[in-house]
Amino acid sequence: MSDSRVGFGLLGAGLIAPFHARALEASQQARLVGAADTDPDRLARLTGQYGGRAYASGEEMLDDPEVRVVSILTPNHLHFDAVVKAAGAGKHVLVEKPPAMSLRELDEMEWACAAAGVKIGVVLQCRARKAVQAMRSAIQEGRFGRLCHADAYMKWFRSAEYYRMDAWRSSRRSGAGVTIQQAFHYLDLLQHLAGPVKRVQARMSNLAHPDVDLEDTLLAFVDYANGAQGVVQASTALWPGTDVRIEINGERGAAIMAGERMETWQFQDERPEDEAIRRYGSAAVATGATGAAELGFHDHQAVIDDLACAIEQDREPMITLASVRPTLEWALAMYQSAKEGLPVRLPLADETLVW
Repeated sequence: MSDSRVGFGLLGAGLIAPFHARALEASQQARLVGAADTDPDRLARLTGQYGGRAYASGEEMLDDPEVRVVSILTPNHLHFDAVVKAAGAGKHVLVEKPPAMSLRELDEMEWACAAAGVKIGVVLQCRARKAVQAMRSAIQEGRFGRLCHADAYMKWFRSAEYYRMDAWRSSRRSGAGVTIQQAFHYLDLLQHLAGPVKRVQARMSNLAHPDVDLEDTLLAFVDYANGAQGVVQASTALWPGTDVRIEINGERGAAIMAGERMETWQFQDERPEDEAIRRYGSAAVATGATGAAELGFHDHQAVIDDLACAIEQDREPMITLASVRPTLEWALAMYQSAKEGLPVRLPLADETLVW
């Protein structure tokens, strides 16, 4: 009997690929057809463990009619070309974060997918966490009242070996550095919850990786368009690494997510469902604080399953490219602010000034 699940091909067999493979292995909506990578040993390890075809090239994978979705898992600066090629081949796309390294690239990617009539989703899987969804619903329902603060604290650790795993991991223009690589998830959550951002002032430094010419630590002050303010503190220099915290404070409520669990959930208008929401998540679920491979695959599975269903139902995916554009613009504004030593207002007047 034929398998009716949506077929996925993985372009890239590096660090994040096993999480996608495990998610596809567990999925009832999607399946792994195969993978392609420029490193044949790495590709053989992935397909040997999770099955699927080992394509000799990305072009060979694009020619396979069983592959309906291409998951772009390449280094960040290569996402643009890969997305445009996949769309040109009539494949739907799931692209890892950050989806592109410039707003121009992101806009061209969206145009290419629209012109080809294919869907594109972004792997910002933290949006799928129940705690985040509860926060967003409470904001939309007005339970917080006027928002006062929306903050992210990411005190992680990555060893020097992490930055030496692949050449691109020590190149900012290739998409490395804590701001665009690790903290992007949590900038996106703040944008998703409290955005848009009106102004940012950022400082970037290297505290623990002197052999790598990029920032391992970010400090930023944020002004949101809704009048709230915020702090972003993100680092891969702080041993041993502790769970990220997303904190939302309003005049009538407060919510804090630590890792994936709801640590604080308090409102002046207590509701019957609040007690269950306080139990969302688990401290036992690793979320990447202590190592790049120290996380689960279930959030990835939620994004993959959603895209498969979006294709079958002909609807927009959970995390659209358009919804991530403001997050990328905010990240780029942080780089410009750190370079110039000045606050930067959004929208960016000229993104060529960033680098």
